[in-house]
Amino acid sequence: MTHDFDPSILREYDVRGIVGDTLTAADARALGRSYGALAVTEGARRIAVGRDGRSHSPELEAALIDGLTRSGLDVVRIGMGPSPMLYFAAATLGVDGGIQVTGSHNPADYNGFKMLLNGRSVFGEEIQALGRRAADGDWTDGAGTVDDADVLGAYVDRLVEDFQGGTFRIGWDAGNGAAGPALEQLIKRLPGEHQAIFTDVDGAFPNHHPDPTVEANLADLKALVADQKLDFGIAFDGDGDRIGAVDGLGRVIWGDQLLAILARPVLEAEPGATIIADVKASQVLFDAVAALGGKPLMWKTGHSLIKSKMKETGAPLAGEMSGHIFFKHRWYGFDDALYAAVRLIEAVASSGKSLTQIMDDMPKSVATPELRFPVDAARKFLVVDEVRERLGAAGAKVDATDGVRVSTADGWWLLRASNTQDVLVARAEANSQDGLDRLVADIDSQLASSGVLRATVSH
Repeated sequence: MTHDFDPSILREYDVRGIVGDTLTAADARALGRSYGALAVTEGARRIAVGRDGRSHSPELEAALIDGLTRSGLDVVRIGMGPSPMLYFAAATLGVDGGIQVTGSHNPADYNGFKMLLNGRSVFGEEIQALGRRAADGDWTDGAGTVDDADVLGAYVDRLVEDFQGGTFRIGWDAGNGAAGPALEQLIKRLPGEHQAIFTDVDGAFPNHHPDPTVEANLADLKALVADQKLDFGIAFDGDGDRIGAVDGLGRVIWGDQLLAILARPVLEAEPGATIIADVKASQVLFDAVAALGGKPLMWKTGHSLIKSKMKETGAPLAGEMSGHIFFKHRWYGFDDALYAAVRLIEAVASSGKSLTQIMDDMPKSVATPELRFPVDAARKFLVVDEVRERLGAAGAKVDATDGVRVSTADGWWLLRASNTQDVLVARAEANSQDGLDRLVADIDSQLASSGVLRATVSH
């Protein structure tokens, strides 16, 4: 037997497509066979499998498990829950890896798979290799078993096991995503007053799209905080691995600002530690980490890439603008929005200020949202190379960690190729609006020199 995947579903960080179009149950079964063969050749025997709340997740989960067991792997099925619950299961159940069936924060017709094996994320070239393995029929044969494990209670217990305090009035928005049931249990265990909305799991996402990095999706949470005069609000994405937040005035606290707040108590506990953020993060964050005595490290965007860099450097904390927050300090090193929420409550409490005051005290800068430039797939990396060469020839100050991040007297601007879409992504930050306008003009000028024009602007 062989199987050909639609190449578009083999992404950089996961397998993801439109169910019934680019992604089918047959794909799930073949992925189980290919992952299973890889796992068996590495000596793995037991794999945890979880799923999110989408209507097609049970069917894809069943086909995936069929493929895994046919490969000779035993499966521990943990049921519906957020991706971090699957990561927790993989870390605590004595298994050799895990797969979460999830469409993450994508629209309701999407689904996919996030994979772990032997303590690492399966991503990048390894995902492409799974595709080649399926096309070649390079599979193992066996007859694995399936057992069920209820880990939701243990997961929530662990979230609050060493909670270090903080009593607030907090609003929560689960966005009808897979984190809802865990959130309902979590808020019963935390001190203070908690008001949660959209905790019922509904894969159609009837209230708003479950992506807290888009400000429009936080409207219901802002209204809840304002109407009830709450201290702050916290939101999750569709599979609970990305956090969003608003302060008592309804101001969005972006991923790099959250990381700055979370870094302070971590650096008090581990002086001089490395704190990692992706190349989209504000200079304000990197300066804040340095001022706290930490070592700021700018790294490539992508949760799998960040996790790998954390292992390499021993960093206790990392984060992305997209709201992925990774705690190794007192946790397991994976991105978990529910745990990040618990640590945010702690950080605000230990600061002696309200979250609104913390936001008031942050250095002010002006920044663009993400600017997206549609570009042909064959050109997107070449354009970045062309821009880098022109900047180098002009003597510009360039960091090439991931794309180009250019520093000028006005501030900085970034251009990188998306790993998941056929777009170039740009962002700029300055200390004045005039400076920001100049930076954006630089971006437009460089892209125009490579024949690319900005078509849409979106967060």
